[in-house]
Amino acid sequence: QVQLVESGGGLVQAGGSLGLSCAASGRAFSSYAMGWFRQAPGKEREFVAAISWSGGSTRYADSVKGRFTISRGNGKNMMYLQMNSLKPEDTAVYYCAAQNYGLGTSNEREYDYWGQGTQVTVSS
Repeated sequence: QVQLVESGGGLVQAGGSLGLSCAASGRAFSSYAMGWFRQAPGKEREFVAAISWSGGSTRYADSVKGRFTISRGNGKNMMYLQMNSLKPEDTAVYYCAAQNYGLGTSNEREYDYWGQGTQVTVSS
């Protein structure tokens, strides 16, 4: 069992930066692949980024590639999402998720645990 808590959301102007954190509690965090997803008002939840259990493999949605960076600190049971060059269309609730025995996929159905989400708002 893994409990996930996101933090770091807030309001930022377009072109600015914001860093999100995901704190995990529970055992064997390092065995889980992790992902970030987001859901904008009136839209379905979508994949943002994912990272393998070791941190050696990452993947990104095309919409954020080159602007966002996912990382993790297994010793601290933490995952991060650094978001640069933010755009108004990045406005959403951001969720972190854990995937047991996975490599970090883009399919939300393959994730086993979810956080409650943190709001990111980018003003134009």
